[in-house]
Amino acid sequence: MVSMNPTVAEPRRARGRLQLLLIIGVVLGPMLLASAMYRFGFWVPESRSYDGVLIANGQGREALGVQAGAEARWELLVTAPQGCNENCQKLVYLARQINIGLAREAGRAGHALAITQALDAVYEQRLQREYPQLKRYALDASVYSSNPEAPAAPQLWIVDPHGNLVLRYAADADGKAILDDLKYLLKISQIG
Repeated sequence: MVSMNPTVAEPRRARGRLQLLLIIGVVLGPMLLASAMYRFGFWVPESRSYDGVLIANGQGREALGVQAGAEARWELLVTAPQGCNENCQKLVYLARQINIGLAREAGRAGHALAITQALDAVYEQRLQREYPQLKRYALDASVYSSNPEAPAAPQLWIVDPHGNLVLRYAADADGKAILDDLKYLLKISQIG
């Protein structure tokens, strides 16, 4: 029986352990670094590439009090907790124009209105005539008002295909900036 020389086996074993530790470090190191950066907020860039208010806490439509069916498309959602006034109507128009501005990508997104009270008859007829693809949802005012991310004024939200809130815009937002944000999201998205 041939026995291994213990002086040769020990350096091999040490080198093998070092290689194993390096492999583990290469795999786990970036994950640990990214987790620490997220948790403690260091090395996070101050600049941003979007125009709206980022909703990065995993809230869905339900957090606003919007009960909507699941649809695997991006959505431009207008919320009007105090009725659809002039600002709300402006956002509904803007949402449709943004959807049209997506051109060939328009099929990946839709637009919707969530309101707490019924619309006046004249505006209701106008919506049916001019906005046939506008989805309408009921908005629970008590849930909406309890959400710190949801201002009382009408808002335009970009909602991903899973129903998560992504970005929020006020009534005075620039339509071109919203369109650019949505185009960027559609470009990098693997869903919807």
